Amino acid sequence: QVQLVESGGGLVQSGGSLRLSCAASGRTFSSSGMAWFRQALGKERVFVATIGWSTGATAYADPVKGRFTISRDNAKNTVYLQMNSLKPEDTAVYYCAAGRFSARDSDFTSWGQGTQVTVSS
Repeated sequence: QVQLVESGGGLVQSGGSLRLSCAASGRTFSSSGMAWFRQALGKERVFVATIGWSTGATAYADPVKGRFTISRDNAKNTVYLQMNSLKPEDTAVYYCAAGRFSARDSDFTSWGQGTQVTVSS
């Protein structure tokens, strides 16, 4: 089992930036990739971005391409999500997940508690 702790959420104005962090501990070697998902109030959880631990390969959901960047620090077992040019529609609870390089939530076995991101217009 991998334990995940997210941080970095908060309130920001439209056009602003935030950086989310996800620190992993436990059986981190059991996962080959990490991802961020988000869930807006009253909506389903959706994929945001994913990264391979060893390859560094990345993939993004269309709504965030060109604005968000996922990265990792293998030495610190930490994954980041740099979010720029934020829009009100980015408002959601953001979840970190450990599993594989994938956009499907069924490929992830460990989830963080979530961190709230609110973008005001």
